[in-house]
Amino acid sequence: MTQTYMENNILFTPAERKETLTLLEDIRKALGTTVEEDDERNIKKYIRKAAEDGNLQRDVFGLHPVLHAFQTAKIAIDEVGLRRDSVVAILLYTSTTGASINIEEIARTFGEAVARIINGLVRIQDLYKKNPVIESENFRNLLLSFAEDMRVILIMIADRVNLMRQIRDTENLEAKKQVSEEASYLYAPLAHKLGLYKLKSELEDLSVKYLEHDAYYLIKEKLNATKQARDAYIERFIQPVKERLEEAGLKFHMKGRTKSIHSIWQKMKKQHCGFEGIYDLFAIRIIIDAPEEKEKMQCWQAFSIITDMYQPNPKRLRDWLSVPKSNGYESLHITVLGPENKWVEVQIRTERMDDIAERGLAAHWRYKGVKGETGVDEWLNNIRTALEAGDDSQLIDQFKMDLYEDEVFVFTPKGDLFKFPKGATVLDFAYYIHSGVGSACVGGRINGKAVSIRQKLHSGDTVEIITQSNQKPRSEWLNIVKTSRAKAKIRLALKETQQKDGLMAKEMLERKFKNKKIEPNEGILAHTIKKLGFKLTSDFYKQLAEEKLDVNTVIEKYIEVRDYDLNLNAPAPTRSAEEFNFENPEEKIERANDDVLVIDNSLKGVDYTLAKCCHPIYGDPIFGFVTVSGGIKIHRMNCPNAKNMRERTGYRIVKARWSGKGSSQYSITLRIIGNDDIGIVNNITSIISKEEKIMMRSINIDSNDGLFNGYLTVMVEDTSRMEALIKKLRTVKGVKQVTRT
Repeated sequence: MTQTYMENNILFTPAERKETLTLLEDIRKALGTTVEEDDERNIKKYIRKAAEDGNLQRDVFGLHPVLHAFQTAKIAIDEVGLRRDSVVAILLYTSTTGASINIEEIARTFGEAVARIINGLVRIQDLYKKNPVIESENFRNLLLSFAEDMRVILIMIADRVNLMRQIRDTENLEAKKQVSEEASYLYAPLAHKLGLYKLKSELEDLSVKYLEHDAYYLIKEKLNATKQARDAYIERFIQPVKERLEEAGLKFHMKGRTKSIHSIWQKMKKQHCGFEGIYDLFAIRIIIDAPEEKEKMQCWQAFSIITDMYQPNPKRLRDWLSVPKSNGYESLHITVLGPENKWVEVQIRTERMDDIAERGLAAHWRYKGVKGETGVDEWLNNIRTALEAGDDSQLIDQFKMDLYEDEVFVFTPKGDLFKFPKGATVLDFAYYIHSGVGSACVGGRINGKAVSIRQKLHSGDTVEIITQSNQKPRSEWLNIVKTSRAKAKIRLALKETQQKDGLMAKEMLERKFKNKKIEPNEGILAHTIKKLGFKLTSDFYKQLAEEKLDVNTVIEKYIEVRDYDLNLNAPAPTRSAEEFNFENPEEKIERANDDVLVIDNSLKGVDYTLAKCCHPIYGDPIFGFVTVSGGIKIHRMNCPNAKNMRERTGYRIVKARWSGKGSSQYSITLRIIGNDDIGIVNNITSIISKEEKIMMRSINIDSNDGLFNGYLTVMVEDTSRMEALIKKLRTVKGVKQVTRT
């Protein structure tokens, strides 16, 4: 692998040859038996062929590509824990850069995993060239989402760390500046996101070293000059605090750490001060071993002890305990005036919080007890143990592109990058741009090809929206969009359109009344709307606006209702007794003088309420019970208290029935039992949200050993709607039983 090739620009210098051989030996030892028998021979063959074809070239810094690959492989092994597949891919990628890559041949020779990693590296490199605006958070996410294998991202980070180490003395200052800037705003945040904090800090510090040379060495010299005194001071500060915390019975450990040069320099720039003006050159961290239910209490207890001992600076209090940061970070930070009037930052947190702070997103989602939003948590939780175990082929392949499986990243024609949930459509994109663009959207172009508003988005798409001024939102659009933002905007637009159309319909109706010289009465009009079969006035005006209801029909009905309500009609002929029909022939009348309580909107003079023990609703068989105060409580026939009331105070029971039907809604509680499953609550609430005239008031579900037992309280109009709802809820996957309580 270290043969001296014919091309002048690829000759090894003696020093390069020696270092390459040393690295080769180190890598052999590190990989041990994981390397296959023919790997070394095959890699040598590929590199030799690349050199002969003129595809191996020193880079802009004059670095030898083969030596650079070996250095990167060493970092990938030592700092990240990658093994055989990744190392082979690193060495091969060097020889394939700039040449036509035969992925199938690589797969046959070295295996599918190696081919997949190389393919990912090539794909990322192509994407990197496509979009120069790489400082955005979305671009970092897009890099991650395009990686077919997590090791691709790790190799990119290891390669950039290696490059940053090698370019210290380069004369190509412009290229050095560009590489350093990318390390700062792209690779360091990537490393941070993946929990590689050591590499992240190295990238940041080297970026400062190369981009702001004087500041770096100024801070470094001052840190070296003060190290011994700083360590001694930390010990003096910690000792009395430790004693007080132990007296309070807290279980904890403490440590002091000096801030990185990058962090100190950022603070100096932000606060516009010199090195001596930075309060917190180092921080004391108190990590409490507390059960989760006592975490906040014990953290505030430690806070109280610290601030009793040392004068706090109230302006420097950071309470991320009560309201954690968006990335899950929880901690209490306070700066206090320690011995010798020196300011010291104290961070107070628990073991769980420290785990989250040190290991980022991974620990956050692990403690949440759910799979991470992006699918990256499992990989993050296991990265070190899995990689260090050396079982590269089995353990790492488990993490293959679960990352960002629920997200897609798309470009605008100008190159701006947006993130959407998987399944989002062109219409989602339009509403993300602006509500006006969404409401006028009639389609779009994806990568220059015309598509409908229903077309789903995929990562890397360039999306353009097509609008028309006469387009209006439609209710079926709610089934097209995926994002809650788009749904909310569509509902608002539909509501505004309906209100506008309703006002126009109302004005039209008033003009018709005026033409017929009729002065409309609001009460009679409301009665007319109900007689026409409408429960909601808005529905009435909507049908008028859509011309589904003839305005002349409305006026004729209005006159009929008005004449009846004002008793303007001739008296109706007297009905004979023979024509009379009993309204409820199934009801058995035991005594002729029994009172029957009729419940409807016209009931007057009778004080009644619906019993809370059984919550009767319209359509339930009911009876009345005369209370001590003289009012009447209405109970269901199958009320749990009915038997006792009949036996002990039967003389208080009166018959009751529902008469007519108003627009009232009644509260019912349903008990739901079934198998616990992800999304079960969403499935239940989704059914209720789609039901017209049913409003959910509360839902309470307890889960134990894979089973759930829930209580759902909703408002319904009558028993028929209740029974229809119960029937639908029973169809939900996992639901075993739905009963009314």
